[in-house]
Amino acid sequence: MPVTSSDDRDNLLSVPWIDIVRFVRQLSHDLRNHLNAAELQSAFINELAQDTELKTEIKRLRQMISELGTILQMLSGQLGQVKTDMMPYRAADLVEDLRQKIAKNFPGETAAISWDIQLGDAMLNVDPQLLLQVFIELFTNAFQHERGAGVINVTAKIDNDRFVFTLREPKARFDLSTENWGREPLRRVGRGHYGLGLNRARVIVEAHNGELRAQYDPETSTLVTTVTLPLSSERG
Repeated sequence: MPVTSSDDRDNLLSVPWIDIVRFVRQLSHDLRNHLNAAELQSAFINELAQDTELKTEIKRLRQMISELGTILQMLSGQLGQVKTDMMPYRAADLVEDLRQKIAKNFPGETAAISWDIQLGDAMLNVDPQLLLQVFIELFTNAFQHERGAGVINVTAKIDNDRFVFTLREPKARFDLSTENWGREPLRRVGRGHYGLGLNRARVIVEAHNGELRAQYDPETSTLVTTVTLPLSSERG
């Protein structure tokens, strides 16, 4: 097995993140152009086909092309710049929006979440659509990655003029460092997952002058993720 010396490591190619983003977005754009051409061609073939079984296979092919296009579009979106459209929004309404979205997206998981909401009439100045993406990303990770037995505990409260949202999720195992949580895109990739969601969540939170952090408690086997946001000066 070849041994990598310190000199070899020093000579490894280092590419700025902005260049990686530009490359992936351009590649995604080019591939989607090819997929659009393939979709048009398959639609034309479908019009010519007379055999029922062949039409069924063409329909399946078009569905596969569409799904791949959706994946590429999602990938480009995760790499896109965050542009906020801020508005006054009640913190309690934001959490209620989140609960409804989770009930719709994860209907089988709602019973596994315990909510403790103490927000009163506190107001935020936020882009609610972007922030919902953050929380959905956190819940998606909680449901999918090394989930342990027990409920997911959520608290949302006001502390020192800050909105504090805390998600405590049981973990069957956890061997990651939380020191740079959300700051290491592409570190963990797998089929259908590219290590970008948590990074984008952090970028969105910081665009709201907030903070995203995580800490693992080995004694209780719990990953604690916290989103902190400033309150608005307006009152509900």
